[in-house]
Amino acid sequence: MRAAVYHGRRDVRVQEWTDPPPPAPHEIQLEILRASICGTDADEFASGPHLIPLTAPHPVSGHDGPLVLGHEMVGRVVDIGAEVTEFTAGDVVVPGSGVSCGTCRWCRAGRTNLCAAYYTVGLHVDGGLAERVNVPARISRSVGGCPADIAIMAQPLAVGLHAVRGAGAEPGMRVAVIGLGGIGSLAVAACTAWGIETIGVDVSAARLRIAEQSGCSLLVDASRKDAASAIRQATGGDGADIVIETSGVPQGLRTAMDAVSRGGHIRLVGLHRDPSALNLTRLVLDEIRMSTSKVHICDQDLPAALALLHSHPEIAVTAIDSVIGLEEVVSAGLMRMAAGEAAGKVVIKP
Repeated sequence: MRAAVYHGRRDVRVQEWTDPPPPAPHEIQLEILRASICGTDADEFASGPHLIPLTAPHPVSGHDGPLVLGHEMVGRVVDIGAEVTEFTAGDVVVPGSGVSCGTCRWCRAGRTNLCAAYYTVGLHVDGGLAERVNVPARISRSVGGCPADIAIMAQPLAVGLHAVRGAGAEPGMRVAVIGLGGIGSLAVAACTAWGIETIGVDVSAARLRIAEQSGCSLLVDASRKDAASAIRQATGGDGADIVIETSGVPQGLRTAMDAVSRGGHIRLVGLHRDPSALNLTRLVLDEIRMSTSKVHICDQDLPAALALLHSHPEIAVTAIDSVIGLEEVVSAGLMRMAAGEAAGKVVIKP
C-alpha cells in the first residue's frame, strides 16, 4: 500500500509500505477515507523527532524506526479481530488518537489520556496517512451517518472540547483563545456552539478570518497591536476570565499571563518546547489558576465532538484549509503547515 512514512527531520516519504497484518483480537482494520495533518505532525516534520521513536523502541508500543504518520482519520471497517463485537465490516468510524490500557489507576478514574501505558496511533505505531491501518476497536466510534468530510474533524474537535471543558468555560464568561490554528479555531467553534463569546488572537490574517467565520466576537492581530492590551481594553480593563493558549510559543504564554483576569484561568494546550519565564508572584497574589490540556478523553470527548459535528457541520467546513491527495502530503501539507501558510486543517483523501 501507499503511505506517508516518517524517516526523520524534513524526511517524510510517500512510498510503498507493508500492508497491515490481520487485526489482533481487539483491533479493527480500516480503509482510510479521510485523514488530516495535525500541528504535531508538522512539528515532527520540521524539527523532530520529538515524540516518534525513530532510534529506540517506544516503551509501550515497542515500535522503533520509520513510521506511518497520521492520528486524525476516518475509515471504513474492512476486517475485524476475533473479540470485536461492536463493529461489522462496512461501518464507518473515527478512532481516537490515544490508546490506553483501561486498568491503571488513571484509566479507572476516567482519565485515560494520562494512562500509565499510553501511546498514540501515528506517533508511536503506524497511523492513518496510508491506505489502511489497524486500530483498537475500543478507541473507535461510529460516525453515525456523518459524512467523512465532516467527521474528519471529530478527533481534533475532541481536543478542543477537552480544553474548553476543562477550563470550565460557560456562557457569560470572557474567553480568549491565543493561537487560531487547527485546535485553536476548533476551540472557538466549540465555544460559539455553546453560547460562549471568544476573543481570538493570532498573527495570521487568514487564521483570523477563519476564527471570525467560527464565531469569534473580537479578533486581535498580534502582529499589529499588543494583544494583552487589546484583550484588557475589550473587557473593561479586567482581563479575560479564561485564556486558552494553543500557540505553544513564548509570546503566547506572556500574552496569556498579561491578559488573564484576577481569579482567572490559563489553560495551556500548545506544546511549549522553549523555556518560558512565569510571574509566579502574580499567579499567587491574583489567585490565577494554570492548568494543562492533553489531547482528549475518548469516551467523553469523541462522542461529544461527533454530536457537535452532526448539529453544527459548518464547524468542519470552516476549519478545513484544503483537501489534497496522499502524494501531495509533503509539498501541499507538511511544508505549508510548518511554514505557517495553512490557515486551517489540511485533509488528505487517499
